[in-house]
Amino acid sequence: MVNLLYTELLKLKRSKMFLVSIIGASAAPIMMFIAYLSQMKRDPEKVIPFEISFYNTNLNVMLLLGVLLYGVITAYLFNREFVEDTLKNLLTIPVSRVALIASKMLMLFIWILLLTMVAWVLTLGFAFFIKSDVLSAAVLLSSLRDYVLGAVLMFLLSTPTIWVTFLFKNYVPTIMFTAVITLGNVTVISSDYKALFPWSAAHVIVTQSYVADYPPLYSFIAVGITSLFGLAASVLYFNRMDIK
Repeated sequence: MVNLLYTELLKLKRSKMFLVSIIGASAAPIMMFIAYLSQMKRDPEKVIPFEISFYNTNLNVMLLLGVLLYGVITAYLFNREFVEDTLKNLLTIPVSRVALIASKMLMLFIWILLLTMVAWVLTLGFAFFIKSDVLSAAVLLSSLRDYVLGAVLMFLLSTPTIWVTFLFKNYVPTIMFTAVITLGNVTVISSDYKALFPWSAAHVIVTQSYVADYPPLYSFIAVGITSLFGLAASVLYFNRMDIK
């Protein structure tokens, strides 16, 4: 497992994808910063609390940009062996398919967590350039907790994307799949169904914005079932796949 993870890190080091993902992770904080500047231009006395800055960026990451970005990263990690035609050679070494999936999933988790921290740090930095309130340790720690929890939930919800990548062995269907998820988030976020749609339910869990009609347990179940289904489908399909 350690050797496989090290191999993934070496591959990533030689790739430009990591730099591209950093730029992608920077998009949400930058876009929100521009929006705040526009608000301040209209109302120079407007104060935008740190808590609101952190919340809005995390909202964009979890429901919009993050879904697409993490989907592309997932497709890159799990489709790369097919594109480069190295999977057959890799499996001739005594490496189990489950271990290969596990190493790539661990790499994906580290990557998502790192990009989340990039978004958090940039949000914090940009907040000092707008008219904000006093930053407290409570707000800082609370926002960090929310971002990390959001990253964990987004990682758990990446398993269906892994399955789609294995099914089609192509980036386009994966991008379309994540685009549909993003559209679903936009559709349900203003309704009570946000607690049931897995990807918006993740944001509900992070922000604890539960709805009266659906107990919090429903949101956890939605995320859990989706994650487990995606993982089981990915492992079973990959284990039975003929490598040509």
